[in-house]
Amino acid sequence: MATSPTTNHPTLTLKSGTAWNDAWRRCLDVAPEAFRDDGVRNLWAAAWQPDGRALPATSPVDGSPIAGAPRLDPATAQRAVRASLDQHRAWRHIPLDERRARAAATLDALTEHRELLALLLVWEIGKPWRLAQADVDRAIDGVRWYVDGIEPMLAGRAPLAGPVSNIASWNYPMSVLVHAMLVQALAGNAVIAKTPTDGGVACLTLAAALAAREGIPVTLVSGSGGELSAALVRAPEIGCVSFVGGRDTGAAVATAVADLGKRHVLEQEGLNTWGIWNYSDWAALSAVVPKLFDYGKQRCTAYPRFVVQRALFDEFLAAYLPAVRTVRVGHPLAVEHPGDAYPALDFGPLINAAKAKELQDQVTEAIDRGAVPLHRGRAADARFLPGQDTSAYVQPVTLLGPPPSSPLHHAEPFGPVDTIVLVDTEAELLAAMNASNGALVATLATDDRATYDRLAPQIRAFKTGLGKPRSRGDRDELFGGFGASWRGAFVGGELLVRAVTQGPAGERLPGNFPDYQLMP
Repeated sequence: MATSPTTNHPTLTLKSGTAWNDAWRRCLDVAPEAFRDDGVRNLWAAAWQPDGRALPATSPVDGSPIAGAPRLDPATAQRAVRASLDQHRAWRHIPLDERRARAAATLDALTEHRELLALLLVWEIGKPWRLAQADVDRAIDGVRWYVDGIEPMLAGRAPLAGPVSNIASWNYPMSVLVHAMLVQALAGNAVIAKTPTDGGVACLTLAAALAAREGIPVTLVSGSGGELSAALVRAPEIGCVSFVGGRDTGAAVATAVADLGKRHVLEQEGLNTWGIWNYSDWAALSAVVPKLFDYGKQRCTAYPRFVVQRALFDEFLAAYLPAVRTVRVGHPLAVEHPGDAYPALDFGPLINAAKAKELQDQVTEAIDRGAVPLHRGRAADARFLPGQDTSAYVQPVTLLGPPPSSPLHHAEPFGPVDTIVLVDTEAELLAAMNASNGALVATLATDDRATYDRLAPQIRAFKTGLGKPRSRGDRDELFGGFGASWRGAFVGGELLVRAVTQGPAGERLPGNFPDYQLMP
């Protein structure tokens, strides 16, 4: 166990009322049907089931025990899918006005318990308070936008033949997973979700309990992705597979849905890059650098790679280094006095100690093979409780020239590591920005709009910003990816509804499919 080092901060304590036990007791009070003293339940066949084998789990915040996911066996998961199909066949005939009313009531319940949902995210996946609240609020506000405007989106469309199966990564349980589930249900589908293996089970269980009380046909199950794939991906009952995660797992899902001709939305990782070319607004860059470290870059739209014109490297460093030194790291609930406000942090721990060690090993290996360390944050500057386990924490690191043999050269680190590549020509700039065969977002910072207009279409990212970061987006903003970063239908706005409904015969959805690519 790694314990907290000596820091430059006064002795800190846990904010009053925010201990895991406090959050757990509140869950027991709010949703006793889903939470029991011995753990959480799976939700299927419209009932909370005392099945599954719960594995031990710990919080990335301090290594302390928290609720583990009750993992189902494949046979039980198949029964849950069949039960969801029965729900789907009934739900698809529920009038839209009633579906809207039930979704709106669910949003009201989520709003009532938003602080508890956010606190669970802090303990389960290590989000600082500001970002945890934002995750909850984006889910609520995003779905409310659909509730208010769903009717024209559904004109001439019908629910799918079977429920939508959701398999998502752990980093955005509310604003990505719960948001998608509620919109899918609003569109007339029963929904199934697998809790992420690495965290978020209590938060998702509470959200599912609130939705189920309002009559939303939700199934929530836990288990190994490999063991449950036959049920959640390949089962003939499934009408659509919605996946958010890494390329390795995504490739296996893509192969399965392509073989079966099944509707799918597969969001996968890519190396999102920030290019610097003939640029001079260094104050703007300095202002954005700390924000790019939100949640330790554990985001699908994080920017871990800067591609910098060599002639501007000195000016880039003069702007970048002072900014990265202001990044704030620590225990998300550690305060000087129990009644203090939540600490203002850019990020806390990574998702677990194993990921932290893997990333630290990659950094060490990259330096051994020639990368130049330009910045390494100090653990002494972080905010920790006395003696706490800090094994899941990684301080910000910046490397110049990661070697081609390093994973940090071509893949997304999913942690607080920036890498810098220097280029001399526009061709090198584009090659470096397209290193991962497709990305979700990119940014090109240049003073010349004509240069941006000429180069941006050659960057293989779904969204490209001019000197500003791009995000996944909310409400009517579309989202997708190029190359290996996305498979299947694009989403966002009306496209999310179209992805999970049946349109006219012969309809070709906008998306990245094996046999065609169609932009919105």
